[in-house]
Amino acid sequence: MNNANSQLKACFKKEFLAFFRTKKLIILSCVFIGLAIINPVLLKGMDSILDMPEMQAAGLTKESAYTALDGITEAVSNFSSTGLLVFLLVINSFAGGEQKKRSIIIPNCSGLSSFGYLFPKFIVYPLTAFLLTVWGTLVSSGVSSLIFSEGSIEFIKVLCSGVLMGIFVMFYICLHLTLGTATGKAGMSSAVCFVSSVFLPAIFLALGSDLSYNPFGLNAMSIAALYPDNGLKSSDIFITVIIAFVIMAIAFFLALFAQNAKKIDNSGNEILI
Repeated sequence: MNNANSQLKACFKKEFLAFFRTKKLIILSCVFIGLAIINPVLLKGMDSILDMPEMQAAGLTKESAYTALDGITEAVSNFSSTGLLVFLLVINSFAGGEQKKRSIIIPNCSGLSSFGYLFPKFIVYPLTAFLLTVWGTLVSSGVSSLIFSEGSIEFIKVLCSGVLMGIFVMFYICLHLTLGTATGKAGMSSAVCFVSSVFLPAIFLALGSDLSYNPFGLNAMSIAALYPDNGLKSSDIFITVIIAFVIMAIAFFLALFAQNAKKIDNSGNEILI
């Protein structure tokens, strides 16, 4: 038991150090905070253009101007597209990329368990994605409040939106880790996960599925949560979140099963070809 605990601690340390020393955590932090700031600022720039006499003469009156809520909405929406894409690509080397370089062979020969290899990944990277998304949402709220004079912002709604979008990004990071570590093809995994994050929510909506009980639609639920009279029920949100975490847990066990299945038993005297 002590050996297993010390191995798990060492694996967590390895993931943290790899994340820090490769500066990938800094890169991701800059991307999410950058999106949180840039999107409201760009909308403010568009707002200023609409104030120009030439624009008003063209019929674009002040009613067309953006509000603080629009600034947050734009930033949160980009977390599920640009932010997610960058995160998937940046952690490729941790999502099965090391298997392609054979850098996991020596630890395996030294007794590294599949659980010790996988469990820290499913904690460190999804949790980082969640925290960066929530923090980015709060930053975008502060920036939007400062630069826009119109539109009211409710902190509870902003926080709820950030949490839901954070879970959405976590969800796809877990799927990426599962597919990447199971196949050893991290690039293919990131492409599949990003494409599915774009098209699956739209497909479900086209088939008549609403946002409730659908973790693939958490990004749409997150944006809807920002607005008053959004029709979302607390019970529906709670159940949807629970379903998302259940699927993430299943994804981990699938990755663990795939990793164990890839191990070759060479303990006997018979040569295996």
